Amino acid sequence: MSNADTVIVLDFETTGLSPDHGDRAIEIGAVKIEAGVVTDRFQALMNPGRRINSFIENYTGITNYMLQGQPSCEEVMQQFADFIQGFNLVAHNSSFDKRFLDAELTRISRYYQGDFACSMLIARRIYQNATNHKLSTLIDYTNIHAEGEFHRALFDAEMTAKLWLVMLEQVRKEYTLDDIPFSLAQKIAKTPKNKLNQLLANRVINAG
Repeated sequence: MSNADTVIVLDFETTGLSPDHGDRAIEIGAVKIEAGVVTDRFQALMNPGRRINSFIENYTGITNYMLQGQPSCEEVMQQFADFIQGFNLVAHNSSFDKRFLDAELTRISRYYQGDFACSMLIARRIYQNATNHKLSTLIDYTNIHAEGEFHRALFDAEMTAKLWLVMLEQVRKEYTLDDIPFSLAQKIAKTPKNKLNQLLANRVINAG
């Protein structure tokens, strides 16, 4: 059974909100965590084959000029598919990143075996008093040191990885758990807020 502290945390920057509407990835960033320690990173810009609009340029800081001469989405995603093999995956608002990962890998007939967990959904259960559950808000809320620009893929992945480990440690300490299986992290994300204590208390009883 894989533990939640051995995962790859990833983040995409894209041309828009939906691959179903033809949007493509323009940057991927990822952090590999093994037994709670960052062991590797992956970052690449990629050329989607068309110009990006001014909103995306302003939002991400990634310009059309920066994408000139970058490798294609297909080339980068071949490399990324190799990077993530054998690992479960984490993203902040994972439904967004999973859609783009699935779409880009389908284009090149590549697949992955890992499951996804959403750090944003887990944060909603653990940090119920936070103003909101945007990544930047949660980094401030948990006093994680941040030095960089949000909405760049590797920085967002780095921050999500730090948040992920902080949340795991909080759950471990609060419920005296030796470890947190990845499957339990997934259950936390789907458990109603008012039933979270029951879920984790039962986990302690069953482990005892």
